[in-house]
Amino acid sequence: MFSLNYVEKQTVLTVGGITFIVYILRCVARFRAAAASIGNHPGWRTFYQSRSLQSAILPAIRGITTGRNSHFSGNFQAFQEFGWDIHADISLWPRPTTTLTLASATAIKEVTTNRAKWPKHLETYAVLNFYGRNIVSSEGDEWKKNRKIVAPAFTDRNNHIVWDQTLEIMSDLFDNVWGNQEQVTYDDAIELAMPLTLFVLSAAGFGQKANFTNSGIPAKGHGMTFQEALQIVDEHLLLRALLPTWIYRLTAKGRRTLTAFDELHQYILEMIEERRTAVSTEGKYDLLTGLIDANEEEDKQGGGVKLDMGELTGNIFIILVAGHETAAHTLAWMFALLALYPDEQEKLYHHVKSLMPDGQWPGFKDMPKFTRSLAVMYETIRLFPPVVSLEKVSAEDTSLVSINTATGEQRQLPVPKGTRISISIPGLHYNSSYWEDPQEFRPERFLSPDWPKEAFVGFHGGPRACPGRKFSETETVAILSVIIERYSIHVKEEPQFAHETFEQKKKRVLSSHLGLTLTPAKLPITFKRRY
Repeated sequence: MFSLNYVEKQTVLTVGGITFIVYILRCVARFRAAAASIGNHPGWRTFYQSRSLQSAILPAIRGITTGRNSHFSGNFQAFQEFGWDIHADISLWPRPTTTLTLASATAIKEVTTNRAKWPKHLETYAVLNFYGRNIVSSEGDEWKKNRKIVAPAFTDRNNHIVWDQTLEIMSDLFDNVWGNQEQVTYDDAIELAMPLTLFVLSAAGFGQKANFTNSGIPAKGHGMTFQEALQIVDEHLLLRALLPTWIYRLTAKGRRTLTAFDELHQYILEMIEERRTAVSTEGKYDLLTGLIDANEEEDKQGGGVKLDMGELTGNIFIILVAGHETAAHTLAWMFALLALYPDEQEKLYHHVKSLMPDGQWPGFKDMPKFTRSLAVMYETIRLFPPVVSLEKVSAEDTSLVSINTATGEQRQLPVPKGTRISISIPGLHYNSSYWEDPQEFRPERFLSPDWPKEAFVGFHGGPRACPGRKFSETETVAILSVIIERYSIHVKEEPQFAHETFEQKKKRVLSSHLGLTLTPAKLPITFKRRY
């Protein structure tokens, strides 16, 4: 048996120790060089990078990690602490990394509009490539190809379907689920928001109709319905990307999760094949038909940008995930905010009632009149943006202008090639340079023609702005307007919280955690019948 004598052991330990010390010294030197390269601009100096798994698990520990949910919970506070609307974060592990975090509307406009100079940091978005590369996880010519096919699928004809299907689903909810109940309580508003937005997306997006009383049965050859598989995938997407498959196979719940991913993939493939082989798609204006028609038309024209099957499935998957989770969370936050701010709720009620005096539900052509409903949605997204940061990288040595939050002094900040750029959406949305009393829920700010559009990136900005924005607005305005016309919204009364102050209630109800998107912790809500 091989063994080392005392001298050999000492030699191995000495060499190992020297190697470790040299490694640490090199890391420290690179760390210091990184700070010098951006002019020692203020910001976090931590061991772990803010996007690391360790930072997602640990609480904030100064010098170690910014902590879980730090991309949202600090909103503009960190920028005030460091004194600038851009702060420079340098981390040591797993390798020295410089990240400039932006809350400046001017800098963000520069970064989002000049795609060649500031491309996406694609490693961050690799989690979204489960079924294939797509419009979100691509850049350059590949992104242009995806955008050319995906964007035309979102049309006003489709938005008309969104409106009609939403009202049909709400009618089913009111008539067959809530019925004549004077009040309906949910321990968590997500319990209502998730199925609502899922049913709308299934019908208007993919021609898969379902509602609260008829959620369907699994299609032939499937063990789950389309809606059931999508909901499970939504809930487990981030962990599925982080954990190896063998861990999921250890439990019944884990195996069911794996099955859901397989089922959803098979549903997507079958839907594509069904549309491709249909004798006619005339009169069909759902997203899937629009996507496939645009792809086939591109193929006929010989433009060379037709999506292959992997790219088609990848884009359908991203529409499903983005269109469901973000819409559901925004809806849930809206219910909570209106419950906490009854005066704002009453303003919305009177606005909606003026447009529906006899209770008659409006048509899609009337949607532009519901300006306050849309303002409530925008203000909710300002306060609780579904996506809290956009990750990019500098493709060349360049610079950005940062402004001192106290004095207004401007500083030209050097940006070396390879520097990571993190657009802080909460930082921008809570920046008092653009928003008066940014911590307050004030939908009126979006009713002014002069509201600061450059400081709102809830649907992202520049050429990469969300193509599904109108789909989301249509669905949300319809749901919110018909609910508020018939029901008032309240925070669920619970005896253990009977003596809490408003600020305590607000903190409890609006608590969040960061998953794939910003997620409500728990929103206990009661709907009370108005008439």
